[in-house]
Amino acid sequence: MNEEKHYSHKTYHRSKTVVIFFLCFAAFLGLMGRLAYLMIFQSEYYTQKAKELHERERSIKAARGRIVDANGKILADNKTVCTISVIHNQITDSERVISVLCEELGLSDEYVRERVEKYSSIEKIKSNVDKEIGDAIRAYDLDGVKVDEDYKRYYPYDSLASKVLGFTGGDNQGIIGLEVIYEEYLQGEAGTILTVTDAKGVEVAEAGEERIEPVSGQDLYVSLDMNIQSYATQLAVQTMETKEAESVSILVMNPQNGEILAMVNVPEFNLNDPYTLPEGTDSDGLSDEELQDQLNQMWRNGCINDTYEPGSTFKIITAAAGLESGAVKTTDTFSCPGYIMVEDRKIRCHKVGGHGAEDFVQATMNSCNPVFITVGLRIGVERFYDYFRQFGLLDKTGIDLPGEAATIMHQEENIGPVELATISFGQSFQITPIQLATTVSSIINGGKRVTPHFGVKVADSDGSNSQVFTYPVRENVVSEETSETMRYILEQVVAEGGGKNGAVEGYRVGGKTATSQTLPRGSGKYIASFLGFAPADDPQVLAIAIINTPQGTYYGGQIAAPVVRQLFENILPYLEKMDYNRT
Repeated sequence: MNEEKHYSHKTYHRSKTVVIFFLCFAAFLGLMGRLAYLMIFQSEYYTQKAKELHERERSIKAARGRIVDANGKILADNKTVCTISVIHNQITDSERVISVLCEELGLSDEYVRERVEKYSSIEKIKSNVDKEIGDAIRAYDLDGVKVDEDYKRYYPYDSLASKVLGFTGGDNQGIIGLEVIYEEYLQGEAGTILTVTDAKGVEVAEAGEERIEPVSGQDLYVSLDMNIQSYATQLAVQTMETKEAESVSILVMNPQNGEILAMVNVPEFNLNDPYTLPEGTDSDGLSDEELQDQLNQMWRNGCINDTYEPGSTFKIITAAAGLESGAVKTTDTFSCPGYIMVEDRKIRCHKVGGHGAEDFVQATMNSCNPVFITVGLRIGVERFYDYFRQFGLLDKTGIDLPGEAATIMHQEENIGPVELATISFGQSFQITPIQLATTVSSIINGGKRVTPHFGVKVADSDGSNSQVFTYPVRENVVSEETSETMRYILEQVVAEGGGKNGAVEGYRVGGKTATSQTLPRGSGKYIASFLGFAPADDPQVLAIAIINTPQGTYYGGQIAAPVVRQLFENILPYLEKMDYNRT
């Protein structure tokens, strides 16, 4: 019996040993299989991982595409700068590195030390460092300090067209203006520098550097003409100073194709220093949010971001709607006693004693409110609103700048006789200057609703790979007959009417003046403006001057019309020489 137990016990142990052997063998086979799988099928993946552990990667900024004006002058360019970085494991004398970087870069010991002593693959100390300083740091030949050249945006003309061009941030990305709208073309593709390190993170000199070169952005060619922009800016600054105005805007465009030749909004700001508030601004004690609000105000482009009551320049649109609808003819006669009653409201004309008997052409020359109210009431709410849609007033223009404001108009169902009356002579609603310019362009150019724009084309720096932009055009906004009549009427306004201060000797000029109150009513603040175009029989250039809250005389015909006259006196001969349309 004992022998049987002994035999059974030996058999059990032998069986157990066999099972363990087979389990171990199976595990061995599994490990070998896994090893084979990793070595054969996953070798590329793990080789790459191992390589990454010993590589340090530094980015190289791409040269941003330039912005080039209508005559080939560069408005936005690139300046070579440096990015200073440190790699902790490669630093052999940290105190020396800290001392040099603090001295050369003007940084605090605490700031630099924190980054030098930080255990990371690479730590950026400062970017956009002047090349001269970068070269000086490189000359120290400090272990673990990297000086990489890249690019910073540079604007050769400082504040010229600042609210149009916009600027870029520290990462070289567009922030406002054309810089952000055309980001996809301008930005380019960043490159990289790869270096190899040993297990301790020390760079292996023999391995050298592997570079993936950046791809430069494309150049943006724009319709803006630096010569016209410069002169318009001088006029705007002079006007703002002499009239002690809050701001002055001047917009110049080609009404035939929508190309914008100049867009001025003074005060402008320095594109090379866009985060510094205007001189005299008290920024002490401002919260971050308040400071940002101040900057946003400084960057605002009044021609597209802000709306205003256009006043009598809107009578161009009322007149066109009246002629187009048949509600009025040029030979219709009216009598202006100095006011008109609409329901129970007495709405005065700007001429207290009235204009007396006048036909429609004379009423436009006189900018007579009662006559335009009469025309608006004849058109009626429903038809007038249809013309708002037909003229494009209820849509944005589609200009290639960010933040375009929409027209602020009454809902159709909320327009009664009084509202219709005030709309007819340009009050109780608001539009942008660019909307007014675009709508008037369609009225005087034969009926084409063009898209206002700056972008003409993009191309590589050598002129290759060019892409020309196209923009929507809507035909038949008004008939050619109405357009021709409006050109004639508006020429009479400048030749003999309220816009005579906009006349230019030797040229046929059409236009319309306006003087509107700012809200709230009774504030004693006004907006003076004048819209002019030339030649009156075949308009090739249209300009608006808007003077916000001038001191003293505030009538558009007296202070805004002369601004456009001076502008035209200088740019009309210039445009003739350039043959107007250069595209």
